[in-house]
Parts: sequence; structure tokens; C-alpha cells
Amino acid sequence: MTVLSCLSIGLALLLSVAAHPLSTRALFPLSPSIDPFYNPPAGYENTAPGTILRSRSAVASFFGLLPTPVVSYQLLYRTTAVNGSAISTATTIFKPLNAKLDRFVSFHTAYDAAAVQCNPSYTYQLGAVQTNLITSVETLLIEAYLASGYIVASPDYEGPDAAFAAGHLEGMAVLDGMRAVKAFSSTLGLTTTNPMTVGYGYSGGAIATGWAAALQSTYASELNIRGWAAGGLPSNLSAIVKFLDNTAFSGFLPDAVSGLRKPSAYGAQLNPILDTILTPYGHSLLDFADINCAVRDILNFPEMSLESAKVQTLGDRVLYEPTIAAVLADNVLGVNATEHPIVPILLYHASSDEIIPYPDARKTANEWCAQGSSVTFSTYASGGHATTEVVGFPEALTFVGDAFSGTVPKGCSSDTRANSTLDPLALGLDLEPITVKLIDAIAQFGQNDSNIKNNLDTLQNSIGV
Repeated sequence: MTVLSCLSIGLALLLSVAAHPLSTRALFPLSPSIDPFYNPPAGYENTAPGTILRSRSAVASFFGLLPTPVVSYQLLYRTTAVNGSAISTATTIFKPLNAKLDRFVSFHTAYDAAAVQCNPSYTYQLGAVQTNLITSVETLLIEAYLASGYIVASPDYEGPDAAFAAGHLEGMAVLDGMRAVKAFSSTLGLTTTNPMTVGYGYSGGAIATGWAAALQSTYASELNIRGWAAGGLPSNLSAIVKFLDNTAFSGFLPDAVSGLRKPSAYGAQLNPILDTILTPYGHSLLDFADINCAVRDILNFPEMSLESAKVQTLGDRVLYEPTIAAVLADNVLGVNATEHPIVPILLYHASSDEIIPYPDARKTANEWCAQGSSVTFSTYASGGHATTEVVGFPEALTFVGDAFSGTVPKGCSSDTRANSTLDPLALGLDLEPITVKLIDAIAQFGQNDSNIKNNLDTLQNSIGV
């Protein structure tokens, strides 16, 4: 049975369960916009980054359908906006029954949205509506980490107003999420107050991972981070805008602009400019992105051009407007010598990636190497953006284990992998059932991700997004 079929059937089951006489709150968690858990207490601005502001037990689930057999918690913690002011966000912790108690994985899911109802902390709860195909597949990756005995923490790294694509904010939110989990060590039953950590993220999640890796030495050097794994790394926003403009995936662009203009990101700088140059249609694009998740944005805005006069008045010079250009320049990885990984990092990328340009990820790897970082760079010569997340995951899982054990070689290396298939035993015999589900996901994406658009249409029809 395909992933989409499972998702559709599961959602139908959820709707039927809704008729059971249990409380609405128990079945359907509140969106972060109305859930009081997400409101930070008075005076939180005076606490240190990473301070736990509130905690609760959670009923976690995969695909929002059935409770997951793990112990779960959610923490609201203090973190930092782009301008250095205090903000808060949440992280969800999954603790498996066979947990290794001296370490955890920080998992940065690619929620790629400028709407807070798309936050992972909401999506992971039992009864939450699932509207993102990629996030649904990524729950299988979390399953693999849990089955391997790792505690997993997955933060809402875009912050309280879903500032998608704001790299510095996302990186600090990841690092402060690690601090919060560290402070929660006694409740988790950890055997150390300074647990080892490895961070993982792909695509939109790699924005958070890459920036956290870059900022660790200046923002959170006390953390016991052993490594980072980032695939499909979006390292240059200007290049991505040009790459995606007027393509099947141009719906990501209103998401990014909307995320960057949020108050916790660059709203003070960008909004006066956007208010001047955007047309009514341009405003409607951002308004739509403010209240919808990535799947619906992609479905609604294919082959849309941000350079069009229908959207804004500066035409093809819009990226060169001084304020916009400065914001985009602030979100390029690898250009600042003080912002580079100080522990080993794995980068993996499809050479034919149709969403995130390969040359920019390669350039960032080279720049980090020149700055003294230990970088492993793997090129996947077959497949596209989504298939490479799945095919490259066994390498990432192995790297995570090696990072925890301290056996990742220092220095820089690169290789090319030509195979776009996944062996049923790629993750090992114990994880074979998860690998089979991932192979099913690859079948849905298709070679070079040619089936993605059709599958998004199917998902839209199945869940009515």
C-alpha cells in the first residue's frame, strides 16, 4: 500500500473516530495561534536563551492517526529573533522505550511554511490534520532514529510567527532547543547533564541545520554537539529565487517572502518596501502563504513569477532593491569566516536537484572547508530533490552514529553516488520495515521526482486542502 493510500485511509479513520464521545480537545489539538501553551509567561524576556518557559506531556502520533509508543513531551523555550530580541518557540521530544540516555538527535523537519498551524509541535500531536506530503514521509525518518534508540527532539525552529527562510533565527532556535532539552535532562532520565547531540535536516530543515552549525561557535559553544547532517542545503536565497521562479515549485517563493517579512525576522526592514512595490495580487500571495501550509502553496502557485508586473512594480530588478538585496545577502551560508561548523558535517545533494541549486551547496562546502571545517560532501548523480532525501538517509543515519562515537574523519572529502534505489536492508535488518516504507515513498516521487505534482494533486483531493 502506498504512503498516500495509507494517509488517505488513516484520515478517513480519524474522521470516523471523531464521532466517538471523547472531548474535542483530546481528538483535535489546538493550533498554535489559539493554544495558550505557546504564550510565553510575563518576564520571559529576562531569561537566558534556551530557558524552559513551560512544559507538558504530549500524545505523539505519526500521520496524526494512532498514538506512537514513545514517551513525548513539549517544551516552550526562550530563543532569539533576528534583531537579538527575545522570542519563544516549542520543541517536541520523543523518547523511545530503548532510549540511549546520554544523547539525542535534533531533527529539523522541512515544514517550509509561513503559517503557524504548520508547526511540527502541532503536526506531531494525535488528531492533528496532516497536509504536507514531505513532512509525512519525514516521520518515517524520525521512526528510524527512534528505532535506533535515539531520543529525538524536533523544534519549531521558525519561531512564534513562522519566519520561514530566516536562517539566523532558525539556527538560533535549533541551538536554543538543544539547550532546552539539556535543561530537561532529569525529567528525561538522562545519565548526564551534558548530553551529546547531533543535528539533522533536509531541504527546508537543512536551512535550520546549516545555520545552527554555522552559529554554534559564537552562539552556543557550550553545547556537546558531535556533528551535523544536512541534505539538499538551501545556502543562497537569491539563487533559489531565480532557480524556482516560474517553475512547478514556485509556490515556495511566497512562503519565503512571507516568512522573511515576519516581525521576528526582517519585518521592520521589508514591510515598508513590500507595501510600496506589491500589487494587490502580490499582497494576496503573501496573505495566502500566511494561513496555508507548503502543499497548498505549491498547488496554488505553480509557474508563478515574482518578477512579474502582476506581483510587484520593480520587475526583474526586484532582487536588487537595496533593502531586499541586504536581507538576501544576510542569508547566504559560507561567506562569513566566523560562521562555519566546528564539528563534522555531512552535506548530501542531488546534482540534478530541481528545487535547491546544487552548485550553491557545493560552493558552501568548499568555503567551509577553506575556513577549517570538516565537511563530507556526497553528490547523488541520479534522482531529484525528494528522492535524494530518502536514498541519502542511510548515509545520514550512519554518519549520525559515527558522529556520536567520534569516528568521523577530520578534514574534507567528497564522493559521487550513482544509484537512486534503496536496498530493503539499507538501514539494517532491524529497520527493514521502515526501509520498505521509504522505498514506497520513492515510488511515489518517481525518478527525478517527476510524480510529485501528480501526487500533490492526489493528496489535495484526498484531504481537501
